[in-house]
Amino acid sequence: MAEARWMEVSLTVDGEQAEAVAETIGRFTSQGVVVEQAVGFVDEEDEGTPTGPVRVYGYIVVDEHLEETRQRLDEALWHLGQILPLPEATYRPIQDQDWMEAWKKHYHPIPIGEKLIVVPAWIEPTVPDRVAVRIDPSMAFGTGTHPTTQLCLAMVERVVRPGQPVIDVGCGSGILSIAALKLGASHALAVDIDNASVKATRENAEANGVLAGVETGRGSVTEIREGHFSIGKAPVVLANILAPVIIRLFDDGLADLVEPGGQLVLSGILDEQAGRVREAAEAHGMRYTDTLQMNDWVALLFTKE
Repeated sequence: MAEARWMEVSLTVDGEQAEAVAETIGRFTSQGVVVEQAVGFVDEEDEGTPTGPVRVYGYIVVDEHLEETRQRLDEALWHLGQILPLPEATYRPIQDQDWMEAWKKHYHPIPIGEKLIVVPAWIEPTVPDRVAVRIDPSMAFGTGTHPTTQLCLAMVERVVRPGQPVIDVGCGSGILSIAALKLGASHALAVDIDNASVKATRENAEANGVLAGVETGRGSVTEIREGHFSIGKAPVVLANILAPVIIRLFDDGLADLVEPGGQLVLSGILDEQAGRVREAAEAHGMRYTDTLQMNDWVALLFTKE
């Protein structure tokens, strides 16, 4: 059987042109469209602000209709170019093997701590002595590749006890709540201020067979304390966000979510920010317990007095 091949079509445009170009290319590609742009950081709270030119690309199946498809795409881009001046599209052949190897290179199983392994959603786990957390790596948040997520997961496996609930503030992809449930937590309340995160958490929880144990919704510390969800406190509370945001959440009552004697896991913290986070936690009745570090990032563990 002949190996299938793809033809990549790409244009590098400015931000104002990207959406229209992506929509046009998307009419002719079978695997969707990718929009790539460099990211800059305005300040320490900035999760990444798009900057500079945008590369828009997609893949056309190489079959008997290739030339016809390419001609129709070129015509569509020409018409778009009458409205928005565009560079000429670039085409290059992509072998299936190149396509798959690229995915394998970037998204492979990641062992974490002593018990966990994060695997791309389409891969069957092959490490029987570890608890597999399956996550869709196409999401830009909480995929398990970033040190902050890995540090938080390593803390999760240390503090979660079977039969106990957890609260996950700023849940992102839901990866922390899913790991907690697969380690035996009875219930996970996973909240985020972003609707896309709430949706991703449900989808990932379903892919991991733990949807019944996840309660998720839009909100943060304030909404939990106001009783919008089924629980308002837990013996384990997780927050993998950004240090300045964590500090503000203490003023909103983050420490109040932790039951007496319970533990608070904080991540998303640069080494240089750890002192300020610790001061804020201790000012709200939390006792510093431990630190895990990876490169410039740290996760901090506190116990409620």
